[in-house]
Amino acid sequence: MKTSPHRPTKAVIALDAIAYNIEQVASQLPVGTLRMAVVKANAYGHGAVAVSHYIQGIVDAFGVSNIDEALELRETGITKDILVLGVTAYAAVSLAQEHDICLTVASSDWVHELLSLGQSLDGLRVHLKVDSGMGRIGFRSAAEVQQAQQALQTQGVRVEGIFTHFATADEVDPAYFDEQEQCFASLLAELDQVPALVHTSNSATSIWHPETVLNMVRLGNIIYGMNPSGGLLGLPFEIKAALSLESELVHVKKIAAQQGVGYGKTYVSQEEEYIGTLPLGYADGWTRDMQGFHVLVDGVFCPIVGRVSMDQLTIRLPKAYPLGTKVILIGTSGQEAIDVTQVADYRGTINYEVVCLLSDRIPRVYRK
Repeated sequence: MKTSPHRPTKAVIALDAIAYNIEQVASQLPVGTLRMAVVKANAYGHGAVAVSHYIQGIVDAFGVSNIDEALELRETGITKDILVLGVTAYAAVSLAQEHDICLTVASSDWVHELLSLGQSLDGLRVHLKVDSGMGRIGFRSAAEVQQAQQALQTQGVRVEGIFTHFATADEVDPAYFDEQEQCFASLLAELDQVPALVHTSNSATSIWHPETVLNMVRLGNIIYGMNPSGGLLGLPFEIKAALSLESELVHVKKIAAQQGVGYGKTYVSQEEEYIGTLPLGYADGWTRDMQGFHVLVDGVFCPIVGRVSMDQLTIRLPKAYPLGTKVILIGTSGQEAIDVTQVADYRGTINYEVVCLLSDRIPRVYRK
């Protein structure tokens, strides 16, 4: 999708806030804990290249979803370790070797198929993924892990890490978290050789279960200034929101009572009203279900009226404003603010999804 820098809609990213949030989490962790910054999905919509370059001096590694995200970082000059957290196609393994990218190995079948291809694996670096209860990818037994590790090492592969992922670290009830933790610990105890890097802690685990942190943490949602639990659990330290979303009024009109606004005539004015139009819509990630929510104009909450269209949305204004007046969809205006979690709560989803859905059509503007 083509970025639209000439349209008055933009996401403003405070890079210093991301660095601040990393240090806030790290201050709660044991000294020497390695930091992996998770920058998958374009750094949760914040811009992977810009974010990674800004923070590479205060992290030890980066986590991405797939080989192409890793290659993007390498091609733009990122030299720190990069771990691909998902499963990689066999045809891309040579790219990982060439660009010194670490891959996740998650099943015996994947290992057997890779070895059957007969290609040289010298220098390939991997982490082994254990499914301790998430149910997505990963080995389910110590025997499988051990067999895979030995088979890979025989072919010159460097098995540098082993990890798992917790399903409920951001929930109040710790029962299933404890069950997963014990499962992983038991599996490690059965191994003849445990890789040097052992990591289980995502953002939520690092915050609310710091006693379980091993020698590396994977920091995602929290570094962008969002509470991984939404509002379910309180944070033990301050964080700063890294993203704000803003636009401008491109059209303002006065309509009479009983006038319909938007597709389906889902909004009808009750009296004479001022309606403002903004140049963004569901193609930008501001979804149709945002009708009835609000934005900020000059420090005043203004409701979104009528259905959100593909490229435009309409709001009810308290008075006529000049064209070009700034509108805040996420962020602060005057004494009022709208945060990502409030948007997520209105949609019935999580804050992760809100920022990840902001499309590439919205330019990212970076503030240091």
